Amino acid sequence: MSLHYNGATFTLVVNPAAGRGRARRLLPKITSALVAGLPEVNLRVVQTSTWAEARLRCIAAVEQARPPQPGRPRDSLLVMGGDGMMHLGLNAAAGTQVPIGLLPAGSGNDFCRGVGVPTSPAGAVRAIIDGKLRRIDLMSATGNLVDGAEQRWVGSIVSTGFDGRVNYRTNRASFTLGGLVYGWAALAELHRFEPLSYRLVIDGVPREQTAMLIAVGNAGWFGGGMQGCPKADVTDGLLDLTVVNPVSRTTLLRLLPSMYTGKFIKDPAVELLRAREVVVDGDGLYAMADGEELGDVPVTLRAVSDMLSVYSPVGQ
Repeated sequence: MSLHYNGATFTLVVNPAAGRGRARRLLPKITSALVAGLPEVNLRVVQTSTWAEARLRCIAAVEQARPPQPGRPRDSLLVMGGDGMMHLGLNAAAGTQVPIGLLPAGSGNDFCRGVGVPTSPAGAVRAIIDGKLRRIDLMSATGNLVDGAEQRWVGSIVSTGFDGRVNYRTNRASFTLGGLVYGWAALAELHRFEPLSYRLVIDGVPREQTAMLIAVGNAGWFGGGMQGCPKADVTDGLLDLTVVNPVSRTTLLRLLPSMYTGKFIKDPAVELLRAREVVVDGDGLYAMADGEELGDVPVTLRAVSDMLSVYSPVGQ
């Protein structure tokens, strides 16, 4: 008689180098906790060494997932690493019924914050074991994107101004300071930054202006714990826009620390908007999304409801 395993399969795709090797150090404890907490689940662990490999492994896990069956957990994709790994996972699972589990091990973990997943390893594991699913919105980004892509899904924020330039510099830093590297990059950019020219179309209405930054968010966090769009709601079917109108460099420097608490929105230079679709264009703009390069403007950003199932204590 042959034995056939018919339980759910959870595929854990890991970037071991995330968080300066933190993911590699945490992996044995994470896998042990998942196995102990989900004895009926077949846990497959895939360690990746490149961005391209991680992307393909995430896509394969979703494509191989079986349709949900009554009385058993769903085949699921788990991703472990920083926001770049979360970005790959959500792009693989977007528009499907395959749940995604988030195991933060990077320096930022902004997408986890934005969807209510604990940033502690133990809390994130517990959310997956408890099995509560939250169905959330994503942001569709289309345009002439990096790597020849025409469309990508975004979980958190698209940055194109001062914030985008800081993000770009952070990714190219030749040294590591953990979460402090974003602050270093902000100071490095600040000394020569000037307001940028934006050409927007917000729900069909053209708008031209200069600004220090215009962040467009699905969820609210970016830059390793900064609340770029503090009032963002991943279930409201809308994008949040945070506009920092032209200010002096001294004022911008003063605002930066309060972005970690969200209190910067009380400043008269800050404007909050909501929209279903935003076209971002302008001079000298380059788009970053979820901490990764998105591409040159123009980009069209659109809120799409009910696109992703996430293991979260918030549940539904």
